[in-house]
Amino acid sequence: MPKRFSLPSRNFERVTGTSLVEGAVAVLACADADEKACVARRVAAAWRASSLTLLPDGGRTIAVPERPARPEAPVLLAPRDMPRRTFKGTRGRIALLHSLAHIELNAIDLAFDLVGRFADAGLPRQFFEDWVSVGEDEARHFAMLQARLAALGARYGDLPAHDGLWQAATETRHDLMARLAIVPLVLEARGLDVTPGMIERLEGAGDAESAAILRTIYREEQDHVRAGAVWFSYLCDERKVDPRDTFQTLVRRHFRGALKAPFNTEARRAAGLEPEFYEDLVQSPVGAVTGK
Repeated sequence: MPKRFSLPSRNFERVTGTSLVEGAVAVLACADADEKACVARRVAAAWRASSLTLLPDGGRTIAVPERPARPEAPVLLAPRDMPRRTFKGTRGRIALLHSLAHIELNAIDLAFDLVGRFADAGLPRQFFEDWVSVGEDEARHFAMLQARLAALGARYGDLPAHDGLWQAATETRHDLMARLAIVPLVLEARGLDVTPGMIERLEGAGDAESAAILRTIYREEQDHVRAGAVWFSYLCDERKVDPRDTFQTLVRRHFRGALKAPFNTEARRAAGLEPEFYEDLVQSPVGAVTGK
């Protein structure tokens, strides 16, 4: 069973405030990875119970940090300096699970940065319901991976990790449509392409426990991509722009390098992402964000 993490003994409202924006900032401000996951799940529960307003009371402005707090470990490297992943032996599987835990930790921050940064954009409440739920999923995924690492004699922070993922947030911090195009519809959609192969190789290595965790993550990441597709389409309708052309323009502007084939077309289509959106981007885009 995944390890259960508990908050330090302090008043929860004092940590998270009384609004979703304050709760999102509290998640981003957590430097400890386990506590970040715990606070994310507590904020999600409070929002779901209608214990939080969307915006701070009294018209107060709460600044969303440009970068989330991070633990001292792992050491962060440029993506090009990261060792290649391997499935060989326990050490190889630990390295794989560690890299996935790092992705999930960043995904927690990306989800709560989204709801905090764009809380005053006049969006329907369902938008925040969806993305708080995404953040809650990412926190649970991190906890599952952390518990599996512990079972293998390791923990998050033992190995280096790359610092490329937060570039997506920095590059798209002023444009919600760009954020949706790059994070769920490029970065998370990439997870749909590569995770089935990881599951198969873990099962082939006799690691059914890790494979089961990845199967859960894979299933729920499809919902995250679907949320991205739904809300990207919503914004295109609001702005009266063509979804396909707008997506391709934003990816070319904000994503560094071409998208990587082969694609898991079936899973992408089930999540609302049709091939005509992304197939033309395999060779041509040049922009600013490094992919997974």
